[in-house]
Amino acid sequence: MPSVGAEDLTAFAIAAYEAAGTPPEHARIVATHQVGANLVGHDSHGVVLLPTYIDRIGRGHIVPVARPEILNESPTTLAVNGRWGFGPVISEWTMERLVAKARETRIAAGTIREQSHVGRLADYPLMATRAGFIGLMMADSGQSAKAVAPFGGREARLGTNPLCIAFPSDLPGPVFIDMATSAVAAGKLNLARAQAKPIPLGWLLDKDGKPTTNPNAQLEGGVMLPLGGPEGHKGYGLSFAVETLAAVLPGLGFGVDPKGRHNDGTFMLVVDPRAFSPTDFKVQVEAFVRYLKATPPADGFDEVFYPGEIEYRTEQRRRRAGIPIEDTTWRRLGEIGARFGISPPRTIISSTAPG
Repeated sequence: MPSVGAEDLTAFAIAAYEAAGTPPEHARIVATHQVGANLVGHDSHGVVLLPTYIDRIGRGHIVPVARPEILNESPTTLAVNGRWGFGPVISEWTMERLVAKARETRIAAGTIREQSHVGRLADYPLMATRAGFIGLMMADSGQSAKAVAPFGGREARLGTNPLCIAFPSDLPGPVFIDMATSAVAAGKLNLARAQAKPIPLGWLLDKDGKPTTNPNAQLEGGVMLPLGGPEGHKGYGLSFAVETLAAVLPGLGFGVDPKGRHNDGTFMLVVDPRAFSPTDFKVQVEAFVRYLKATPPADGFDEVFYPGEIEYRTEQRRRRAGIPIEDTTWRRLGEIGARFGISPPRTIISSTAPG
């Protein structure tokens, strides 16, 4: 398993997207988001998706030159049509404007429809925290193919429907919750397939409705389960809320359009804590984190982490040691490079150790 430096991997991804017809600034944004996901250990949303995105450009499912259109706007709200542009480009543009609104009005909310896959959700709420605000984002894939069964069901009717909430603080690493409302993010199943690894029980049912550890079962008529295992009604309820706000509210509808393309609808919220908190909110968040980290660890644990801490530590390590790229993805990146005449990123070290 080769490891690659973040700068070299980003440069390769930018060159690949530009060769596929993406404007340089859009290519930089998308590549930065993908390599950023690799850096924090969310490899399922990293460069493993680069071949998929390039394929979608070729099929017309992503319009790499598209710029967002404002459908409706007020001092505190923004409704955007992404015109099938890159999700990271459209979502970043929208969050920038919501942050600007929140500076004036203390709170702002927005929706997006008709954009491609947004990637790692945390990137956008964290834009709000860098301005000192609380950021929230939910995403749903519209009427594209579904993967998750409602609690008690055995047929896919929902997306993985992730949500993220991020909080400003003065800690070295960001504080945020970023989670699918399914038992696992779809990208992690793709990664398990690429690595030919079994998955834990509780992620999937096979085509006969039985629990399975085979990640390929999803491609053979299986279905993902909602978050929560035996208490899956909780994940199902969260998924319902996300799809209502990120798909129904922006006008994407629900269900499946067999001719549809991947369409990440989103709901975003930015809040200035000064509108509500009588004290320095960032100081209080940091104090709360330190209080939680002082909890004596349970058996089998070395310490208590705050939400986002593992990603922060992974990023520090991977910036030093490089980003490990599993062999299937490395081969596919090589194929992309050969197709466009781009040299592959320099390998730091080849290792079988986890990153």
